[in-house]
Amino acid sequence: MPQRMLIIDDDEIVLGSCRKIFMQEGFDVVITSSPNEGLKLVSDTAFDVILCDWQMPGFDGLDVVEEVHRRSPEATVVMISGYPSVGRATEAMKRGAMDYVSKPFTPEEITAVVKKAVQRKLTQEKEALGRVEKIIGAMQFPVPTMEDKAPKTIAETVASTIGVGKVTSPWLSVTVLGVLAGAYIGFGGLLSTSVTFDMQAKAGIGFTKIMAGSAFSLGLMLVVIAGAELFTGNNLMISSVLTREITFSDMLKRWGLVYLANFIGSLLLALLFYLSGLWKTGEGALGAAAVNIAVKKVGLSFNEALFRGIGCNWLVCLAVWMALAARQTISKIFAIFFPIMGFVAIGFEHCIANMYFIPAAIFLKAWADVSTIQSINMEVLTWFNFMWKNLLPVTIGNIIGGGVFVGMSYWGAYLKNAPQSKKATA
Repeated sequence: MPQRMLIIDDDEIVLGSCRKIFMQEGFDVVITSSPNEGLKLVSDTAFDVILCDWQMPGFDGLDVVEEVHRRSPEATVVMISGYPSVGRATEAMKRGAMDYVSKPFTPEEITAVVKKAVQRKLTQEKEALGRVEKIIGAMQFPVPTMEDKAPKTIAETVASTIGVGKVTSPWLSVTVLGVLAGAYIGFGGLLSTSVTFDMQAKAGIGFTKIMAGSAFSLGLMLVVIAGAELFTGNNLMISSVLTREITFSDMLKRWGLVYLANFIGSLLLALLFYLSGLWKTGEGALGAAAVNIAVKKVGLSFNEALFRGIGCNWLVCLAVWMALAARQTISKIFAIFFPIMGFVAIGFEHCIANMYFIPAAIFLKAWADVSTIQSINMEVLTWFNFMWKNLLPVTIGNIIGGGVFVGMSYWGAYLKNAPQSKKATA
C-alpha cells in the first residue's frame, strides 16, 4: 500500500512540482493551498508524510506545524522554506518538524530530505524532543545551508522544476502575475527616468547611465523577490523543452500569455505616469526626458534594436539565474543589481521595459501640454513605429539572448548528456 503524503503550500507551482515528484516516488499525494483545509485533512485522514510551507498568507507555518504534530504525531513533518534561519529551524523542530528543505530545490534534493526525515522519524521518534534539546545546547543543530547553489544545480532546477511549474500553473494566476511583472518593470523605468532626467549636464553621460541602471534594477528585484511572471525571464524555459520536460508548443503558449499580460501591466504604469501628472516635474523636464528616451528607441534601425535586445536579455537571464542560486534575499538583491545596472548603462534594449517607455511618451504626445518639449521631433512616436521599429526586433533579440546564450548554453554544459526522467512529446 503506497504511503500517503499531504502537501500544504500557498504556491501553486510548488504544489504542482511536489505532487509530480512524489507521485513518481510512489506516494499517494494530496495537496492543498489552504492551511485550514490542511489541518482538517490531518484530522480526518492518516498521513505518513506532511510537507508544510514556512510562510503562508495569514498563517505562520510554525503554528501550522505545531497543530499538525498535535493532531497527527505519527506523521513525518517536513518544512519548505524560502527564507531559512537558524532560529526558525530550531523552533520548527521544537514544534514537531523533522527536517526542512530550502526553495528552490531539485527533485533529488527534496526527495532526499523526505527520505532522511522518514528514517529519522522511524528510528528516533521517542527521543526527538530530547535530541533537539541536546543539539541546541551543544550549538550543533542542523541549519539550512547558506551556501549558494552551483550552476549545475540551478540548470537542473530551471529545467525540471521551474519550467515545468510555469506551464502547469493556472492561466489566471499566470495572467495576474504577468500583469504585475509588466507594472514592476514599469516602476523600474519610471524610477530610472525620475532620478536621471536632469543629471547628465551636471554629472556626465557615464555616471548618469550608471545611476539609471541602478534605479532600473528595482523592476527585476520586484519581479524575482515579490514574485511575478516576466516574459524575458521565462525565455529560460527553453531548457525544459530541450530536456523534454515540457513541449515546445506549451512553452510558446505560456510565453504568449505572459507577454500579453506584461504588455497590459506596462500600459497601466504608462497611464499612471501620465494621469498622475508626474511628467510635469521640473516644469515638464521629466516629461521631456521620457519623450526623448522613447524617440531614441523608435529611431533605432531594425538590426540595432535586435542586437541590443540580445545583449539585454543575456544579462537579464543571468540576473535571474544568479538570483536562483542565492539562498538569502540580500544575496538575491546583489545578484540582480549588477547585471541589470550593466545592461541599462550599456544601452541594451528590453522589450517589456519598452512597453512602458514608448507608450508613456505616446500618451504624452497625444494628451499632454508639450509646449516645453516642442524641440523634440515627436512625429515618430506612433504605435506602428513602436511595434515595428522597436518592439518586434527587441523581442526577437531578447529571446535569442535569454533562450540561446543562457538557457541553451547551460543546457549544453550540464544537461545535454544527463539522464532524463521524462520525455515530452510535441
